[in-house]
Amino acid sequence: MTEIDYAALAREAGLPRVGARQALPTYLKEMWQRRHFAVRLAQYRIEGSLNQNRLGLFWVVLSPLLQAAVYGLIFGVILPKDTREGINFIPFLVTGFFIFTFFSKSFAQGARSITGNTSLVRSLSFPRMLLPVAAVLRNLYELVPMMAVLVFILIGFGEFPMWTWLLVPVILAFMTMFNLGVALIAARLTVHVRDVTEVIPVITRLIFYTTGIFYSLEQVLADQPHWMLTAARLNPIHDFVELVRWAFMGSETDMTQLAVIAAIASVVTLIAGVFFFWTAEERYGRD
Repeated sequence: MTEIDYAALAREAGLPRVGARQALPTYLKEMWQRRHFAVRLAQYRIEGSLNQNRLGLFWVVLSPLLQAAVYGLIFGVILPKDTREGINFIPFLVTGFFIFTFFSKSFAQGARSITGNTSLVRSLSFPRMLLPVAAVLRNLYELVPMMAVLVFILIGFGEFPMWTWLLVPVILAFMTMFNLGVALIAARLTVHVRDVTEVIPVITRLIFYTTGIFYSLEQVLADQPHWMLTAARLNPIHDFVELVRWAFMGSETDMTQLAVIAAIASVVTLIAGVFFFWTAEERYGRD
């Protein structure tokens, strides 16, 4: 008796294989149709974390503020004053810390978005990309009250509204694209190699200390070869931080180069992240 080739028979009948990866346009269309799932999941994660603490929403702002205060106290004393000459230090520090927190938490939570939701991935059929999207959305939502508090800090330390403040949402929109691309890449890598989650804090700390959160890279590297400052500006995180600082506090530095690098990094990282994550769609929940 001839053995039936069920796979060939299914192809002829137009039956898709269970868990088969869709074409990218179809995949993205289904993601958009189910975007409310990512939004609700992000909100649920926030509600769940807030319910565990008595202060609730206050911790979203209080935690990075306390960390900024610690770094400001330590490095504000240790570092030479010429590394922050002419800088309104408190708004400078808090702005940098809030923006970096948006990146670091999106990176870390995005990396765990698949491995931390294994039961969900294995039990329901949906575009897995929605999980890293939800992780980044969560941190974007948490950034909103942080920005509100930052506005009060800016005004309290003599930085009053300018027309450039209107550019902050645009800068953060590009940064959200960049963070999502990074989260997608990290999410897939973590599925293949779980040890990636152990390396992420090291990478984040390295970026933190080389981004100029509590000092001005331009002043620190003023006496160094010019290529060092050029190389430092190729760090998109530094560029996003500096662009937000410029928008809020003003600066005589030409931001055109930083804006171009940040925009290109956002688009390229997002496209690369989407493609890289999508190509392994069939493996999520099976590895």
